[in-house]
Amino acid sequence: MTHSAGTKLGPYEILGTLGAGGMGEVYRAKDPRLGREIALKVLPAAIAQDGDRLRRFESEARAASALNHPNIVTVHDIGKSDGTTYMAMELVDGASLRQMLAGGPLGEKKMLEVAVQVADGLAKAHSAGIVHRDMKPENVMVSKDGFVKLLDFGLAKPFTAPGAGDGSAIPTVVGETLPGTVLGTVGYMSPEQASGKPVDYRSDQFALGSILYEMATGQRAFQKPTGAETLSAIIREEPDPVSRVNPRAPAPYRWIVERCLAKDPEDRYASTRDLARDLKSVREHVSEVTSTASGAAPVSATARRRTVAWWLAAAALVLGLAGGVVLDRRMTKAEPPSFHQLTFRRGTISFARFAPDGQTILYGSAWEGRPVEIFVSRSGSPESRPFGLPGADILAISRNGEMALSLGRHAVGPFEASGTLARMGVAGGGAPRDVLEAVEWADWSPDGNTLAVVRDVNGRNRLEFPIGKILYETAGWISHPRVSPKGNLVAFLDHPVRGDDGGSVAVVDLAGKKSTLPGVYETVQGLAWSPRGEIWFTGARSGANRGLYASSVSGNVRLLVRVTGILTLQDVARDGRLLLTHDTNRQEILGRGPGFEKERDLSWLDWSQATDITADGQTLFFAESGEGGGPGYSVYVRKTDGSPAVRLGEGSGQALSPDGKWALAAVKPGSDPQLVLYPTGAGEPRLLPREGLRIQIADWFPDGSHLAVTANEPGHGPRIFVFDLAGGKPRALTPEGYRTLRKGISPDGKVIVVRGPDQKVYLYPSAGGEPTAVPGTTLDDTPTGWSADGRSLYVYRRKDLPAKVDLLDVSNGRRQPWKELMPADSAGVWSIAPPHISPDGRFYAYSCLRTLSDLYLVEGLQ
Repeated sequence: MTHSAGTKLGPYEILGTLGAGGMGEVYRAKDPRLGREIALKVLPAAIAQDGDRLRRFESEARAASALNHPNIVTVHDIGKSDGTTYMAMELVDGASLRQMLAGGPLGEKKMLEVAVQVADGLAKAHSAGIVHRDMKPENVMVSKDGFVKLLDFGLAKPFTAPGAGDGSAIPTVVGETLPGTVLGTVGYMSPEQASGKPVDYRSDQFALGSILYEMATGQRAFQKPTGAETLSAIIREEPDPVSRVNPRAPAPYRWIVERCLAKDPEDRYASTRDLARDLKSVREHVSEVTSTASGAAPVSATARRRTVAWWLAAAALVLGLAGGVVLDRRMTKAEPPSFHQLTFRRGTISFARFAPDGQTILYGSAWEGRPVEIFVSRSGSPESRPFGLPGADILAISRNGEMALSLGRHAVGPFEASGTLARMGVAGGGAPRDVLEAVEWADWSPDGNTLAVVRDVNGRNRLEFPIGKILYETAGWISHPRVSPKGNLVAFLDHPVRGDDGGSVAVVDLAGKKSTLPGVYETVQGLAWSPRGEIWFTGARSGANRGLYASSVSGNVRLLVRVTGILTLQDVARDGRLLLTHDTNRQEILGRGPGFEKERDLSWLDWSQATDITADGQTLFFAESGEGGGPGYSVYVRKTDGSPAVRLGEGSGQALSPDGKWALAAVKPGSDPQLVLYPTGAGEPRLLPREGLRIQIADWFPDGSHLAVTANEPGHGPRIFVFDLAGGKPRALTPEGYRTLRKGISPDGKVIVVRGPDQKVYLYPSAGGEPTAVPGTTLDDTPTGWSADGRSLYVYRRKDLPAKVDLLDVSNGRRQPWKELMPADSAGVWSIAPPHISPDGRFYAYSCLRTLSDLYLVEGLQ
């Protein structure tokens, strides 16, 4: 039944008819509740009795409503009224692509604009696991202001999206469509669709190729007198070449059409996002190509170089296709991204941010071993000037030009630093206004009124947005929080183990619902939102050389760029330019063993982490957790006389047994650690059961038969457990919030040095009981071992550089200086790890973390 103007369906008032199709009529209607006009798609009662038709109608509503993209029509509502099923959709004021093609092929500019937007919308559907199956000009609407909308997901089906699962199989459609069933519109079907075979996202690419062909030529790629003949042509024949029908069509556009119309799905694009990028590349360069070919106007030397690069890339594509080679999408790009170096001094860059004007750049750095300071630079300039705020670092800049600063920032652990959060305008003048103490990270909301922060409270790292509202907390640590452009999400890096920068990318909404994106990275640092709403981050699945990745919120991850060395993403501007540091990271071991008076370099590979030293100072236990250590890291022992190191196995080092015969390590340190015992001589490794615990740190009791382990149960904070190596369930020693410290068990095994929920240092009885505070210690102190007589602790302050180590009497808190630790070459050294000291104080080893950074402005990444 046709609905006349003035009738109502549910809350909607019919205004007039827009069109009709196999799945029902479409009306212009008004939603009186919001005072807006909508498109109302109606499934008449007679057709609604057909269960298959009704199912497809409802499937269309579900599929389209699951997609949020500017090139996909928005579904507002679905309902029933007097036996009529309807769907309320966004009203597109314009014409269908079919109507536009009635006048022949589109102009070059319009053709490319429409092509790019259709491909973008289709890529979004595919990334969400939806294949359209009925792409045709009738289902593409172009508004009067040029925006393209994809319609009619009535035949849409779910499928395993590219990048989901284990990646071992080509995505295929799943659902109830029987083999041999032909669905879609004749003339725009893929060969596999026309044959009744299962289809996936590449079938939509074929249909898009038919649309692209028609926009360029004004005629259909496959059109025969009957439907059966058309299907046969799709399966067996090739259309007339675009170059023959329209020689003026850009050559790269023609090659994209040919690739989309490949009979074998394997010869089409591995990702529709890559197809969309190639079309964008044509759109961006076609004016240079056509102007050069016609000689219509002179061009600059730079433009000529770009044109030559484009044609060289195009020629490579032609050669690859002629030889049957499936090419990587990067071969079709006209230019690689450009890297403009902005800094040239020797030291570490901690943060870099764009100011609101997009040209001014502020960054925090410690040059030539001096304390951190904020500097100001301009894009395109090699010069930087001090901002005038020594001792401060920059965490974030709001859109209205206010900085979030970290004052007195100092290391509180490997990779972790803390300071007083303060606010100040980028124009300078006046003094910073303190906001909150002991803040590790911060970022502004889009409106610049509130801050998201990361800080440690009661032994747990927590993300708050706004300050005081907990969105997520962990026994591990959180880094690089960034608020989304809409302000409804916070993306961050979630590191499960303290002292390790491995982990994953996570997103949490304002209700505290957290989701983790696919992938676990052995190192992941640096994160920002792109202008398109993607999460960009730098990480490495193995080793230390971080590459730049992009991910949708739904978890479709792609690699943007990888170079020789380590990248750290700092910021992304609203126009897509970004700030990256290219870092040379080293963790070095220095120490003294028997027979030498001065410190010696005991490093082995690129990220040597001292873990323990024997009482006689002859043997060093250490880990390699960088590129050289390989997947899962590696643990080694070596003599301090400089003898070659011996690899024991995979893992992150914990401690040597009191008799030196066993080395305790944690395997899979960045994800789900498990303790393992490696023999330092002959013997077989021994894997210890997890017992449902997430391991943080472990150490030996003096009897060599028990371990003190900091771990947490799922959903709970850290606490200390005692593991009996003879077997049995671990015994919980402390309440939640207590952590052991390296070499913290007294020589007689009766007490353990711990850090409490209030971050103070305590002595905890190993048999159970109440802890007692260690007199004379502050929150900045880290005990790092006992003296031989068990009366004193070696205590160092990580925030100080050089690191100052004292000997502290646990009975009265009296201190006496023991040593200052700092390499002779201090450039780029930003942290000294806790030293490992022999009980008599004669021998020691410590690690220093050194980063030498160069800041780059990067353009051309998509």
